[in-house]
Amino acid sequence: MTGGLTTEISAVSGAWDSTLPEVEAVVRRAAESTWKSEGDGAAADGAEVSVALADDATMRNLNREYRGKDMPTNVLAFPAEDSGAAGRARLLGDIVLAFETVQREAAKRSKPLSDHVSHLVVHGMLHLLGRDHENGAQAAAMEALEIAILNGLGVANPYAAVENAAD
Repeated sequence: MTGGLTTEISAVSGAWDSTLPEVEAVVRRAAESTWKSEGDGAAADGAEVSVALADDATMRNLNREYRGKDMPTNVLAFPAEDSGAAGRARLLGDIVLAFETVQREAAKRSKPLSDHVSHLVVHGMLHLLGRDHENGAQAAAMEALEIAILNGLGVANPYAAVENAAD
């Protein structure tokens, strides 16, 4: 599998499958599109990412432990410090999604849950690939990448909806 991405998915919350039966396909497609766009496609041994489909309680615990914020959030990304070794895939890290928060945000923005999941997976993947949004320039660059990758997936610009809602 030259330059490919392996996406390991674990369902911590059963609400994902019952609400969005195609969630694993959505996650894989978004992760692979991001890898093809921004990853090291020349990496002969490819890469691996882990995605946990969790709930708000799990996310709240992770957010409190790793970020000092005692509340759930929609997505967390935990980059692995692994440059890869010959003969094995590079471990990118872990992405965790919180079901209730993601579902609530999608409904509030009147967007399909699958589109919001795609956006958050792309966002998380970009973090695992070294992108960040700590300042205005970084945020603008990361948003532009997200918009381009999502466009390739047939997902509308997620920031346009937010901007229009503020008007």
